[in-house]
Amino acid sequence: MNAESDERTGESAVDGERGPEKPGGGGGEAELGSRAPEFIKARRTLHLSWQVGVFVVGLAVVGAGIVMLPLPGPGWLVIFAGMAIWATEFVWAQLVLRWTKRKVTEAAQRALDPKVRRRNIILTTVGLVIVAALCAVYLWKFGFVMPWKIDE
Repeated sequence: MNAESDERTGESAVDGERGPEKPGGGGGEAELGSRAPEFIKARRTLHLSWQVGVFVVGLAVVGAGIVMLPLPGPGWLVIFAGMAIWATEFVWAQLVLRWTKRKVTEAAQRALDPKVRRRNIILTTVGLVIVAALCAVYLWKFGFVMPWKIDE
């Protein structure tokens, strides 16, 4: 490994961050690494405190998203927002977001496939018919009386 960079991993021997993606390999994706302003990156102590701040803010947002998973609120959306905050500074978060974006795009393409759409429509229709049948049986057996309104 030379003093400039490791060509296999793209890591810089000086600061341990990934360099720009190789042309033709990323499909026009942005380069990996810190997006901190240059005057912050120029000073090691300031850059380290910047990274700690970004990590703490991202951790707070991800933590709020995790709390929202069982509670009302957009839990997954907030978790991905926290990951996006981390991705402004950390290569690992940028790679996780790229992988997630690629998987979501693939899932959207599969969902638009006519065979998959037809299957989903059939399953939804069958589910709605089953729910309607259960509602009809309930109304036939008990009438239109809600179970929490108990006569004394």
